[in-house]
Amino acid sequence: MDPGTWGNKTAVTEFILLGLTENTRLHYILFVVFLFAYVVTVGGNLSILAAIFVEPKLHTPMYYFLGNLSLLDIGCITVTVPPMLACLLAHQCRVPYAACISQLFFFHLLAGVDCHLLTAMAYDRYLAICQPLTYSTRMSREVQGVLVGICCTISFVNALTHTVAVSMLSFCGPNVVNHFYCDLPPLFQLSCSSIYLNGQLLFVGATFMGVIPMILISVSYAHVAAAVLRIRSAEGRKKAFSTCGSHLTVVCIFYGTGFFSYMRLGSVSASDKDKGIGILNTILSPMLNPVIYSLRNPDVQGALRRVLTGKRPQE
Repeated sequence: MDPGTWGNKTAVTEFILLGLTENTRLHYILFVVFLFAYVVTVGGNLSILAAIFVEPKLHTPMYYFLGNLSLLDIGCITVTVPPMLACLLAHQCRVPYAACISQLFFFHLLAGVDCHLLTAMAYDRYLAICQPLTYSTRMSREVQGVLVGICCTISFVNALTHTVAVSMLSFCGPNVVNHFYCDLPPLFQLSCSSIYLNGQLLFVGATFMGVIPMILISVSYAHVAAAVLRIRSAEGRKKAFSTCGSHLTVVCIFYGTGFFSYMRLGSVSASDKDKGIGILNTILSPMLNPVIYSLRNPDVQGALRRVLTGKRPQE
């Protein structure tokens, strides 16, 4: 696609991604490592989806959201890792302008849905623990669908806004991106036109996609903690906290790496460090999520065993 179709007056028709290292001797090693990570991530998340599908005990709102989270994790890692693997094999990474813009859009779309889905999951835990008598009506199938729809709509608007704004920038000089996938901060560094509006949009986007969800999650778990501490039974408190521990762990990993990546736009020297944060955000987090959610969950573990052994689920 001609970059001009995006309304962008730019002489750049492709970007060159430097990748994780310029040492070609390490490319095959990195290829094996990240191919393994990709297979494990896709396999682990597909296993979670299969477990939720075959186990009647897991047909609940919490696991409905978890299933959607697994789909998002598969999508996020698929947007970034397969192109990187192809670049490692070719020892170079020339990405057409339109492909770079498309990767940026889909990455922010999927990551944005992830942000708000984690918020919906916190709301689900709040209702289950603090409002148990009305939980079934407040978290009906219709409400679940509406929440996922809202997550997708907000993320789509955010991703489209950033994509259109970047496509209006002029890239008339260097086209070397010091990263292993196309993202906003490294592209901003290459623009030969003002990125003031883009920076303001990124700030607003970070507020809606990061700060507000984090506030909502914090408020939800403040109520959850207060409700759990009122439980007299130690066993009851342990069971209530165990249903939230996995989600909180995922939230800390996801938001921690996300904030570190997008709150330092002015730091050019930190680009190499950003690659490490990018690996955590795009590869390690999706790979760990199935492990985190199944490690201390006997229902998921039992369902996974039945998926692997082919046994019928208990009614």
